[in-house]
Amino acid sequence: MRHLPTRTTRTVRSRVVGALAAGLLCAAGATAPAVADSPTPATDTATDTATVPQSDNGLALTPPMGFNNWNSTHCRAEFDESMVKGIADIFVAKGLKDAGYQYVNLDDCWAKPQRNADGKLEADPVRFPNGIEAVADYVHARGLKLGIYTSAGTKTCDSVGLPGALGHEYSDAQQFADWGVDYLKYDNCNNQGVDAKLRYTTMRDALAATGRPIVYSICEWGQNQPWEWAADVGNLWRTTGDINDSWSSMLSIMKQNLPLAAAAGPGHWNDPDMLEVGNGGMTDTEYRTHFSMWSMMAAPLLIGSDLRKATAETFEILSNREVIAVDQDPLGKQGTVLSSAEGRWVVAKEMQDGSRVVALFNETGNAQRISTTAEAAGLPRAAGYTMRDLWKHTTYNTAGSVSATVPAHGTVLLRVAADGAWAAHPPAVELDLDGSPLMEAGRTEPLTTSVTDLGRTPAEKVSTALTGPSGWRIEAQSPTGSAALPSGRALTTRWQVTPPAGTATGTYELTLGVRYRSPAGTPARSSVPFQAHVVVAPPTGSSYLSDLPWLSASSGWGPVERDTSNGESGAGDGNPLTIGGTVFTKGLGVHAPSTVEFYAGGACSAVTAQVGVDDEKGTRGSVTFEIWADGTKAASTGVLTNAMAAQPITADVRGAQVVRLVVGDGGDGTDSDHADWADLRMEC
Repeated sequence: MRHLPTRTTRTVRSRVVGALAAGLLCAAGATAPAVADSPTPATDTATDTATVPQSDNGLALTPPMGFNNWNSTHCRAEFDESMVKGIADIFVAKGLKDAGYQYVNLDDCWAKPQRNADGKLEADPVRFPNGIEAVADYVHARGLKLGIYTSAGTKTCDSVGLPGALGHEYSDAQQFADWGVDYLKYDNCNNQGVDAKLRYTTMRDALAATGRPIVYSICEWGQNQPWEWAADVGNLWRTTGDINDSWSSMLSIMKQNLPLAAAAGPGHWNDPDMLEVGNGGMTDTEYRTHFSMWSMMAAPLLIGSDLRKATAETFEILSNREVIAVDQDPLGKQGTVLSSAEGRWVVAKEMQDGSRVVALFNETGNAQRISTTAEAAGLPRAAGYTMRDLWKHTTYNTAGSVSATVPAHGTVLLRVAADGAWAAHPPAVELDLDGSPLMEAGRTEPLTTSVTDLGRTPAEKVSTALTGPSGWRIEAQSPTGSAALPSGRALTTRWQVTPPAGTATGTYELTLGVRYRSPAGTPARSSVPFQAHVVVAPPTGSSYLSDLPWLSASSGWGPVERDTSNGESGAGDGNPLTIGGTVFTKGLGVHAPSTVEFYAGGACSAVTAQVGVDDEKGTRGSVTFEIWADGTKAASTGVLTNAMAAQPITADVRGAQVVRLVVGDGGDGTDSDHADWADLRMEC
């Protein structure tokens, strides 16, 4: 993860403001102007504006939408004036502005390393040769708004140490206003231990004193529970540490943000960090889940990919207006979790028009049936309901069941209404597959599919098909069609599926599709992909798992590494596995949260390892380890820290088809959670 300097949770309870804050800076050896620009408690400017809650400033009545460069560029050279102007042009040309995106935000590294002789900020002359005001003018001329970044500390988060705003709040806020800035992201690095609420409130008052409407984004990583106090301070507040472009990072942040729904509302939003859609570290299915769940959480939608290089699929995801409407609903409710058992999530969001949006989200690595009802989502009892699929852009009727088989890591997003117009639409159908997704090349596996009518009306002229990769033999063993399928009834079909001999191990896609008609003759179709894993039987005897193919692997920062530590975000950048000074030659290096799955085929008896936090992050990091045999937790550790030597773990996995290795964050966030599965073996 992004390991930032001087992240301290120590707080100072005394009321440090104005010149006292400047005194703290000088005592810490920081560069500061001779006279602090922040007013003292007796100054009218501070006392007049401090009574105005930021959430009452009339801004961000729906979650902000726009762009921020950090996720795609960090502080690399491509972050410059040309990029920012190019993004603004793309917003207009690609219809993103019309879809609701309006802020073009600069993150860290826009400034020179030192203030000028007057204590003022200056733009980096290489990156922004015409200055920030000229960039703001360019953005404004296209009907968009400009955002900027600084930190509530002596320096920003970049290792170069660019000037922060602590002790300069009023001067910096006025500069931003004079330049035409419309949005401020205020980070938390190098904060000198000054109380967080005080630091962020001081900048709130400084922004208000400028008289310019500036959306205020608090970025203190959720360390001081800002959802409990920041509604009167900022328009949005980060609830977690930094996101990165990985499934496990996105999932972890989503899980941290979902329980905070009560804190969100017009003008004051939970912020689970910027979007990673299009940066390449996740599949398009995972990016659709990312975008869906951020919209369900009424989160800011700040694009984090370089749109100059974006694919058509990325633009399709980011510009889905039906999903954006969920995020931007004026009622301002964040979705709430109805259930999440076994990775099958149901999240419901109340909308201003009385409808409910239901997210059926599959956390697991295989397709799963996920179900709820319209009444459970908060709708009144009715004869029938209209149900709109917001990704497929199709409308159905349902008798009340809100259900789907959801692909691995996928989300089905449904808008359901008790509107009386349900009979005009075809019935919804649910597609399901029963059978093992694990197959050996050249061997035939039985699978069973079903198509169930969820609607109030019958499905007619029903026809199903199961398709797979070229060369695979897929044969139906029972009828694939039905003249009519009454409400609540299912068409079940048995199949035999054979991957060709010699098929390489890996994941392949099978697709179940159905065509049918409504009683009025309206044609309809639906399909769902399923993942089939071609596997090889594990070798007999004791094997290092780092030498065997895995079914799936995820890590919270960078990829899972074989026989080295996690290292950083790049593949192959790890170090020798080292726990408590002991070096191990074999194993897996991961970063919490992490899950790695291996095929055991019912032929293995035990998994053993020496586990702990890798030495590469010094004294930081705390994690937990679990070994699962199919759906049963077979072994686990308590919380392990860097101060501990490697701990043995042994799991009985007899009869298991799949062994799953799980690393959690120890309950204190994921900073520096580099975990090692050292000397990792499976006995078969």
